[in-house]
Amino acid sequence: MKYSQWIGIAAALLLAFACFMPWAYFPDLGKEFTGFFSEQNRYGRPGKILTLFSGIMILLFVIPTVWAKRANMIVTAITLAFVIRAYILYTGCYGGICPGKRVGIFLLLLASVLTVVAALLPDLPVKQEQPNE
Repeated sequence: MKYSQWIGIAAALLLAFACFMPWAYFPDLGKEFTGFFSEQNRYGRPGKILTLFSGIMILLFVIPTVWAKRANMIVTAITLAFVIRAYILYTGCYGGICPGKRVGIFLLLLASVLTVVAALLPDLPVKQEQPNE
């Protein structure tokens, strides 16, 4: 695909941006959680590792070699798995209280799926080898 690398870079930037947005609203606490804030750090700070993975993905999207594209497939798959984990953790109900989902968690899912698709469709020129006669 012609623009897959640019779409992947944009999606990786969106992924990093979504870490700063609200992910869930917890009505019993009256607080919104983001990728960098949770009450008493109970859910950790997944935004740190997701922004690190976003930076690695951008770097691997820019490098025009086969090994970078293959490594990017691995990084994007790990990122998608980590995003699914964060989604389940932040939006799961507990003790009869269900947190409200905010736009950041949906952008996170969308961006991670877009990075996986962009990594699976790299734009590499294919060299035609001449048969030896």
